[in-house]
This record gives sequence, C-alpha cells and structure tokens, in this order.
Amino acid sequence: MRVRRTAAALSLAAATLIGTAATPAQALPQALSQAQAQAQVTSLRTAFPTGSTTTPDGRTVFTDEHGRVLQLRGFNIDKYDETTEADVRSIAAHGFTLVRVAISWARLEPARGHYDQHQLARLHQVMSWADRYGLLAVVDFHQDVYGPKFGGGDRGIPEWATRDDGLPFTPDPNDWFAGYFQPAVQAAFRHLYDDADLRRLQADFYTRIARELRGHRSLLGYDLFNEPFGPMKGDPSDPAALAASAAELERGRLAEMYRRLISAVRQVDSRSWLFVEPTVLVGQGVPTELPAFRDPRAGADRLGYAPHFYDTAVEAGQDWNPADGFVEAYTAAITAYPQAHHLPVLVGEWGPPNSRTPGNTELVRRQVDAMSGFAAGWTMWYWCQGGGGYCGLGPDGLPAPGDGPVFAPYATAVAGTPLTEAYRDGSYTLTFTTGSHPGWTDVAIPATAYPHGAAVTTTGPAVVRIDQPSPDQAGAAHVLTRPGQRITLTIRNR
Repeated sequence: MRVRRTAAALSLAAATLIGTAATPAQALPQALSQAQAQAQVTSLRTAFPTGSTTTPDGRTVFTDEHGRVLQLRGFNIDKYDETTEADVRSIAAHGFTLVRVAISWARLEPARGHYDQHQLARLHQVMSWADRYGLLAVVDFHQDVYGPKFGGGDRGIPEWATRDDGLPFTPDPNDWFAGYFQPAVQAAFRHLYDDADLRRLQADFYTRIARELRGHRSLLGYDLFNEPFGPMKGDPSDPAALAASAAELERGRLAEMYRRLISAVRQVDSRSWLFVEPTVLVGQGVPTELPAFRDPRAGADRLGYAPHFYDTAVEAGQDWNPADGFVEAYTAAITAYPQAHHLPVLVGEWGPPNSRTPGNTELVRRQVDAMSGFAAGWTMWYWCQGGGGYCGLGPDGLPAPGDGPVFAPYATAVAGTPLTEAYRDGSYTLTFTTGSHPGWTDVAIPATAYPHGAAVTTTGPAVVRIDQPSPDQAGAAHVLTRPGQRITLTIRNR
C-alpha cells in the first residue's frame, strides 16, 4: 500500500479511537514510541519481506523488519511491452502490492554478448514505476515453448542459444502447449540443460540482469524459470509416463539448473528472494519432486516456491465444473514441498481466460479462498482492460465480471498471527492474535469494494485510523494493538 504519513497525522492516529470496542487509547502500552510508529506506517510503502516465519498450521509466510506477517497480491504485467505507467499506478490504486514482470532472454540479449539497450531501458522504466508507486516486483524469466525458434515471438530463449539437432517442428495452432512435445523442442531443452557452454551463457545472463536491477527498491526477487519443461520419455498422452518424466526432470536436470541460477544471481545480489517453479503438472494434482535448495547468501535463506494454479480444462475453453475436485487436488499437490522446506508460496500465475461464465466465476472465488490458506502471495494473469480474455479489468475500467474477489480488501501486514480472513457481500473480517510487541496491522480497502467509504470496528483493545478509499487511491485501515490479544477486525460499507 502506498501510504504517506506526517507526524501530525500519526499523532491523530495514536490519539483517536474510531469505531472500535470501548477501550480508551491510554490502555495501549506506550512502548511503541511515535518514532517507532512512524517507521512502521511509512514502511508500508516498501513492505520488503526481510524474513519469513512458519505459522502454527505449517504455512511459511513473509515477514517485514518489524516481524509483521505480509501478504503480497497483484498482477502479471509487461509480457508484450504494453504496460504503461498508468497501468502500474492503477494497480497500486486498487490496493495491490505486487507485480510480476515477465522478461525475455531473447529480447534482452538478441545476439550472443550483445544486450539491447532499449529493452534494458524499458525494463528499468517498468521497475522505476514500481519504485514510484510503492509496489514490489518479482522478475519472471519467461519462456513459452522454449523460445522464438518455435513460434514464440521473441519470448524465451534466443535463437542463438537454440540447438534443435535439425529435428522437425510442426506447430498446432489449436494447442500451443503440444509444441513442448515436438522433437525439436525436446532437443533444445536437452541441450540447454546439458551443454556446458549454454549453461554458462544462461548463468551469465542471469548475473547480468541481477546486476542491472539490484538498485531498485521495488525488486522483491526472481522467478527463476517460467513453467519449466524438458525432455520427456514415453507417450505424452499417458499421465503416468508424463508424471514419471516430470519427476525425473525435477530431481535431475531442472534441480541442477536452479542451483546454477541461484549461484548466478547471488554473485551480485544477496537481498532478493529467489523462487523455484515446479513443472505445470502440479495443476493436474501431481506433487513436485524438486529437492531442497541451499541459498549461499549470508543469513537466513530467501528462497520461495512459485507454482502456477491453472485448470487444464478451463485453459482449453471449458467452463469450470465445481465438482471436478481441481482446487482440492491442486491444494493437496502443492502443500507438502513448501512445508517440508519452509518456503513461502508465491503463486506466480492463476486465473481463468474468461471469468464471466458461471463456473469460472465460482472458480475465481474458490481460488482466492484456497490461496488464503496456503500462499504468502499471488499475482493473477493478467493486468489489462478489455472485454474478454484474461483481462482483470472490463472495458469500463472496473473489475471484470467474475473477478470481484480478486479486488477484495485484504491484510497487507499483520502485527501478529493471522487466524482467519474472509470477505463476502461487502463484509470483511480479519481475526488475528497480536505479537509480543505493540504494532500496526494494515488492511487495504479498495474503492471498488467500498465505493461509498468504509466503516471499521474491532473487538479487543485497539486504536484504528481509517484512510477512506477514493477513485484514484485505495484506502486503508491501520490498527494499533498491544501484545497478547485476540483481535477481530470488521470492515463494512459506510
């Protein structure tokens, strides 16, 4: 959230009890000095996760320098260079805290050793917009069907780093994903994983990008390889054979790639978070076989897990069938790995291509609910304004029909342990136990959810400050609590 506070405004927040239980403000301990409080509130603009903690239910969550639990939510941007400053400003104005920025090796290094200065400048520009509007950004090293040699435009691995052994490639215009199983694409992935010179060149590219971007305040970190794929054995139409090949890839070639890329980034950047992705089979309920990874940075690891959350049938154009068990199977498939290795989950992509149909509208709601139980953050696919497709906004600039739950209020920072969070029909409720020190809990209040303003109440001793939403800025509830309390915060339309 983008919040700017003056000392006078903070004094007002600390002295005014607004819509809370009848507990005098003086009952709150004075241990949180005005300077400390100011630091916490203004840090909302940066909200960088400096660490993580594991909650009693086994979920690992991001924490800031004050020990508050952070939730990161937002959208994917810039895959096709269409993102503008107005888009980034609008994402922030809707109360989101995160963008996922897709970049392409083919665009940035179109010839071996030659970096496109225009593309680098464009990337810096997008990151600078995120800096300006108080967003965090995770940079996604993107690929679709390997790269441009196989019809992917200029996205993915450059042609000069594509070795297909002269094998055939016949694209299927009705099924782009089938391209992954073409002999030429399989060969290209095998060479990328196995050839010593391509390994080194890929690592050099990651080091160069990390060196370029490390000065941006907004940089959360890197999603190391989008939707990884590779050589597959057996019949790809056989689910068992496909799962066995994916497991072999994750345990072997892909794990080795991630180790190289972690090392490459860490040569120049010890601050960022680094996220590993499983294969897309997780969307079919297949648990990952990725091993544990070591972070060479000094101090605690900053590693995370970044699965995607797509239903195959919905991606193929069907309306979601709530009886198919997809959400339950997916949740079960992704739980064990991050719990075993204490990794925060950042769902890098999710969302149906058309949220307007009855089943897909329900799918969006169910996915938002599910992610609140296992994810430390998410970025929906995709931020754009239009009449269909994946666009999060309709032609009128309002949330696309069916995407309402995406634009709901949510706790961006909790001074304690979050227990429950729910939003239905304009009523938002957050329940949490406070931590060992006084602190601020903050909830984003989007104007689309509360167009006429918001009323905030709490149970338990708390001081509340409300920044009412406006058409060009999400509002916020800031709740100052003392240690050892159970607090229920409720937001309703005013």
